[in-house]
Amino acid sequence: MPTLPLAHTAPRWHQRPWAVALAGLLALAVAMGVGRFAFTPLLPMMLHDGVVTLAGGSWLATANYIGYLAGAIACSALPWLAPGLYARLGPAPLARAGLVATVALTAAMALPLPASWPTLRFAAGVASAFVLLNVAAWCMVRLTALGRPGMGGLIFAGPGLGIVLTGLVASLMVWLDWRAATGWLVFGALAVLWCLPIWPVMRGRADLRAPTAATPSAVPKNTGAAAGTRLARGLHALGYGLAGLGYIVTATFLPVIARTALAPDSPWPDLFWPMFGVGATVGAVLSARTPERWDRRWLLALCYLVQALGIALGLWWPTAVGFAAGSALLGLPFLALVFYAMQEARRLWPAAADSFMSLITAVYGLGQIIGPPITAALLAAHGQARGFVLGLTFAALALVLGALIYVASALAWKAAR
Repeated sequence: MPTLPLAHTAPRWHQRPWAVALAGLLALAVAMGVGRFAFTPLLPMMLHDGVVTLAGGSWLATANYIGYLAGAIACSALPWLAPGLYARLGPAPLARAGLVATVALTAAMALPLPASWPTLRFAAGVASAFVLLNVAAWCMVRLTALGRPGMGGLIFAGPGLGIVLTGLVASLMVWLDWRAATGWLVFGALAVLWCLPIWPVMRGRADLRAPTAATPSAVPKNTGAAAGTRLARGLHALGYGLAGLGYIVTATFLPVIARTALAPDSPWPDLFWPMFGVGATVGAVLSARTPERWDRRWLLALCYLVQALGIALGLWWPTAVGFAAGSALLGLPFLALVFYAMQEARRLWPAAADSFMSLITAVYGLGQIIGPPITAALLAAHGQARGFVLGLTFAALALVLGALIYVASALAWKAAR
């Protein structure tokens, strides 16, 4: 009797594309939605408790952004300084270590030790950069190996979902009159729950199998004359850095700004940050469906202009409707532009894509560092209402400049199709 060929063995559940995308999404929800941006809805609670001033809150935010910059630089340097160690570890263990650190550092913010808070926020920034960059590298390569590179955009919905959930939970805690210290513990517990499904999936090397000729590329195929040039890379890094500067003022102070403009008893200020998260989640999901033939520089320019319009709405129309529309518009491109920027980095420098992504992330982090101190200085010089107007105007202009940089790059170097 002839022997029948063995049936193809289906991959285990944790090796399927949907499991990889979900693990990446949850990892970024922890690192970014909790480790970085949970501070935004908790800042009004900390101000209410009297444990921090507005200027002190600005410097706590800056400490986190400096940590994010330091983490991005470390990720960029690690493959060059310790190539053997990096090759043995790979991105998955580094991402898992960052997640553990994020949980511990978030819960530690509940300790009544204000002198330690800047250090904790700095370390949380380092951890979030490690998670973002290593999760992006691991998931995008793994999904390409599994033949589903387009799902890479879905992982960037994680920060948006994290922002939505932490924002809604913070709104509930404000309504219940809970203290900010309790909020940090609650967010630490949420981070633990979100980490549980990640652990069985995010392990081992990213390249389960080498992509074949039939496997689509995770990088847009517009490798035109700009690819590989130093000037194009420099413009991309500068443009991406302006995105960090452009959004950060609103992302840090949105609930406080809304409370300044609206009635003291308005229920809306605590909801604008979750609206930002909803917009960011929708934008990330839509970015996963963007045709590969579209030049990412034009898409980035569009993202920047939409964010600038979102900031302008809050300035021109300081009402509940204006802040709601502005929050949604600011959030809509927030994560999509991160995905497009990572794709453009891989196009410009495919031989050193991971290091270049770390480098542009460091420039993005530098942009974030500049924003809060400038706003704090404007608040000190002009008062709260006028200071926020000037800070937001500065941020919107930075986004417009970033859009012009990408338009100039796209016009100067036509991308091949």
